[in-house]
Amino acid sequence: MKERVSGPIELCDHDPEWAAQFREQAVRIRDALGARASRIEHVGSTAVPDLIAKPVIDIALEVPDSSDEGAYVPELATLGYVLRIREPDWFEHRFLHGHRPRVNLHVFSADCPETERMVRFRDRLRTHPADRDRYAQAKRELAARDWEYMQQYADAKTSVIDDILTR
Repeated sequence: MKERVSGPIELCDHDPEWAAQFREQAVRIRDALGARASRIEHVGSTAVPDLIAKPVIDIALEVPDSSDEGAYVPELATLGYVLRIREPDWFEHRFLHGHRPRVNLHVFSADCPETERMVRFRDRLRTHPADRDRYAQAKRELAARDWEYMQQYADAKTSVIDDILTR
């Protein structure tokens, strides 16, 4: 199910509470899944100090086989996560949404190159202020446009992300 945009995309100044919210969710996920949660990473803009972001915590979770939904979705559902998107052609990605706090949970199979790409981008923005500022500017410009779906906004950021990652 595509998430419709019902108005301007909300970007906020960085909130130091986002890191604590991630840690709390990571503990809950680890407690629910145990060793099946092989990697849990805080990714996306809320993971980068001094970067504007939508107030939604992005988490990358790796499990042994993300296509085996029965091995993890029921436990995540007990935590309030709802399976919203299946993308079998894109790294067997599963997307779950959580509330209180708002969370986008991206589930991939273990050792997925997309998880590594997300972490490299996060780390690059954390350590290179010029790239962080460039990305923030692109986000501001794109957030000001009219979009039908949130994914269109996300896709529009791809070229600047790719450019920063090639450095």
